[in-house]
Amino acid sequence: MTRGSVRKAPENFLASADIRAIQVGGAGAGRRGFLRDVFAAALAGGAATQALAQPAAAAGEGDPAILKLPRHSTSLGQPVAAHPYGQPSRYEGNVQRRQSPGLTQTNQASVSFAPIQSLLGIVTPNGLHFERHHQGWWDIDPQQHRFMVNGLVKTPKVFTMDDLMRLPAVSRFHFIECGANTGMNWGNVAVPTVQYTHGMLSCCEYTGVPLITLLEMAGADLKKGRFILAEGADGSSMTRTIPIELVKSGEVLVAWGQNGEMLRPENGYPLRLVVPGVQGVSWVKYLRRVELGDQPWATKDEAVHYIDLMPDGQHRQYTSIQECKSVISTPSGGQVLLGTGFYNITGLAWSGRGKIKRVDVSVDGGRNWRSARLETPVLDKCLTRFNIDWVWDGKPAIVQSRSMDETGYVQPTYKQLRAVRGSRSIYHNNAIQSWLVQENGEVKNVQLA
Repeated sequence: MTRGSVRKAPENFLASADIRAIQVGGAGAGRRGFLRDVFAAALAGGAATQALAQPAAAAGEGDPAILKLPRHSTSLGQPVAAHPYGQPSRYEGNVQRRQSPGLTQTNQASVSFAPIQSLLGIVTPNGLHFERHHQGWWDIDPQQHRFMVNGLVKTPKVFTMDDLMRLPAVSRFHFIECGANTGMNWGNVAVPTVQYTHGMLSCCEYTGVPLITLLEMAGADLKKGRFILAEGADGSSMTRTIPIELVKSGEVLVAWGQNGEMLRPENGYPLRLVVPGVQGVSWVKYLRRVELGDQPWATKDEAVHYIDLMPDGQHRQYTSIQECKSVISTPSGGQVLLGTGFYNITGLAWSGRGKIKRVDVSVDGGRNWRSARLETPVLDKCLTRFNIDWVWDGKPAIVQSRSMDETGYVQPTYKQLRAVRGSRSIYHNNAIQSWLVQENGEVKNVQLA
């Protein structure tokens, strides 16, 4: 008998030996009941008991990795100075951001996708954070960078980085998702892995000052002012309109920190906007100006891009909230189940309207659902990790996840979403993702009608 193990997708392949264990065919109520049934099946007879005890003894029997001490156990290691800035293990070198095979490739690449299938917990390491550029990235001298607040204010203000970083700062965990994430799936384009279907998604701890603090310092007219215009300092002069209600709540940050260090250049160094729950294009990078006004600006970046083509031919313009969504990252496309038996199905859920309340998982294409475990912490407008136990019997299976947020909104199927949005959209696809586990263990990206 074999215990199921997963060979990761080709982009982060690491070979591993099969682990022998007991195989069972059913599950009790909840995780404890499930594991209790696993061991009950094993202990039902002497042969089963022997099979359960066998792997621990057999694992090291004749194994040179156990019997012979490796060099790292008998020699001095490298000194601290070998890596002044820490680097991942060389054995994790294939875990990296990648360009999608479904997008046009250019010398000035504008998108790289985070390796969702390789991430643990909910935090995205800075070096694996997805990228989206509209005019390439820059490494800007922070001493020369300036941030201005103007518009419907008594006294327009210009801040240096030193000015900003002496103010009271806050740190908060939030997800950021590009409005075009999962966009290729609208056209039923089966890009192979979860990195390419959902990889324009990351989650970090951001550090900065609430934008409302800076507006108040400038004497903002918060009665007349209904929108802000955020402008970036890159070559595209990215500009986005943001409702003042989001700013008044105090959750919109002018941020310089990410995961305990300064922003990386690809993520907007030295300054970016953080707009929790809103599509990533509004998190303006290389932030240089915020203007308070009484109406939306309808700039080039919001009149042509990141708008939704509706079935009647009209465009839905200011759709910025990222609705409740989830995806299973293991097992997922490009991975291979190496044997029947127990697996931990895991994935991520998120909502731009608040906390995740529940995630259900199906292994039969949506006919039956079981509630997954939500791993703590469950935070507002942040990724939530979920897990659920599964015993694969070697037959074809379609695994799906369906999330619900604290507002009661339930993630839709493609049929439900297309009934409202049609089939010619690009942005804001939050439909249920389906992965087909084939009899040979290979996992494919599929869509159900």
